[in-house]
Amino acid sequence: MKNPKKIHTPITRDICEELSAGDMVLLSGSIITGRDTAHKRLSKLIAEGRDLPVKLNGETIFYAAPTPPRPGRVIGSIGPTTSYRMDEYAPDLMQSGLRGMIGKGKRSAEVRAAIMKYKAVYFGAMGGIAALMAGCVKMADVIAYEDLGPESIMRLEIEGFPLIVINDTKGGDLYEEAVSRHGMAP
Repeated sequence: MKNPKKIHTPITRDICEELSAGDMVLLSGSIITGRDTAHKRLSKLIAEGRDLPVKLNGETIFYAAPTPPRPGRVIGSIGPTTSYRMDEYAPDLMQSGLRGMIGKGKRSAEVRAAIMKYKAVYFGAMGGIAALMAGCVKMADVIAYEDLGPESIMRLEIEGFPLIVINDTKGGDLYEEAVSRHGMAP
């Protein structure tokens, strides 16, 4: 990774505003995991005005469901899930303080608008290197929705997690830039 920006969580609005689509990042600190069902549950609690099982202010969520760890390991393989499946819920979570999202694939226009409005950032994680990414996880604990198994919300302590900024607070979109730069169809 060439000249990556080293970022530590929690991610603030100021950090988000300093990032641009295409920036390479090494992320360290505390993040959470969560996928479709967990997002649906969180969004429902927000709509009902109820307390969430995790505070989202300044939080970063990794759209992932890790495999069980082998003996002596903190976590099993952990790779990104396709992000558009969370698009229905992401604006609610950003309004509640979520600052960072990690996944793979393009985001909807509504999510990109919410990223600009709430000063958040969407990072792309590299698919196909889930076993390697697991080596960046130093601690993993289930913190909510244990009944969801690997799709529960987990708290991870990570170090040097390799990411790329896909969508930034200024409307930058790495996928759109690639299409326009190389004349590729989306």
